[in-house]
Amino acid sequence: MPAGFLEISPSIIRTVFPQRNPDAHKNDFGNLLIIGGSGKYSGSSALSAMAAYRSGVDLVTLVAPRRAADIVASFSPDIVTCPVNGDFFTLEHLAEVKELIQDKTAVLIGGGMGRRAETLEFIKQVLTQEHLPIVIDADAIYAVVGCHELVKEEKFVLTPHAYEFQVLTEEIPPVELEAKVPLVQKWAVELTSTIVLKGAEDVISDGQQTVINTTGNPFMTVGGTGDTLAGILAALLAQGTEEFAAACAAAYINGAAGDLAAAQMGPSVIASDLLGFIPQVIMEVLAV
Repeated sequence: MPAGFLEISPSIIRTVFPQRNPDAHKNDFGNLLIIGGSGKYSGSSALSAMAAYRSGVDLVTLVAPRRAADIVASFSPDIVTCPVNGDFFTLEHLAEVKELIQDKTAVLIGGGMGRRAETLEFIKQVLTQEHLPIVIDADAIYAVVGCHELVKEEKFVLTPHAYEFQVLTEEIPPVELEAKVPLVQKWAVELTSTIVLKGAEDVISDGQQTVINTTGNPFMTVGGTGDTLAGILAALLAQGTEEFAAACAAAYINGAAGDLAAAQMGPSVIASDLLGFIPQVIMEVLAV
């Protein structure tokens, strides 16, 4: 990596995982709502939910169209699922989802939702009406295209890959870090939000601070590793971590888990493999 760029250190893990009070109880460490899925897609929400649990959040609830919710419920008994009628989200579901948000501490929205006009309008309304920290991932990024005013608050964290960043900003992110870093910083300022531009090196900026994450490897091109990143990030926000620190820690943890998985499995890595390595990444730092 070229000199002059600030790289995320493993010590970020100590920042976001302080020692717990022995008298702690349920909900002291977050209550996360994931809004995702559709009649066609369910895997992204399951991966995000399990990654969130492995990142220390107390409770994860998924609201999803019925088929996706039922599939995720069978994936793990840990995940609370709330099915809604239909194969995709529409404004008809807004009141029900708003009710679910009331006792939550953070929201993750976007994975597997699809890009129907009705669904994008639903997403816009969620972003407009709620005041919790929100991770905007995958399909939800498309709801912000041409509507940048929706995210002009510090509570938002956007997690685009290169093409999603291009669609969002109408600017193609360059390959060279020397040019990519100021572009991400520029748009973090423009959107008054934290951006995690995923890539061979992740670039993370809140407009004031910009860092590079170098964990991760080419075997993580497999589908679903962005969903695990989003789940880790949302879990940290739900536990009260500030947006920029949460984004930095999530990128580091997700990439490091992918590195451990790749060391054992190489090109056979799948996204669910990362779930088993998240605790190892965290504990290797906390145990020192």
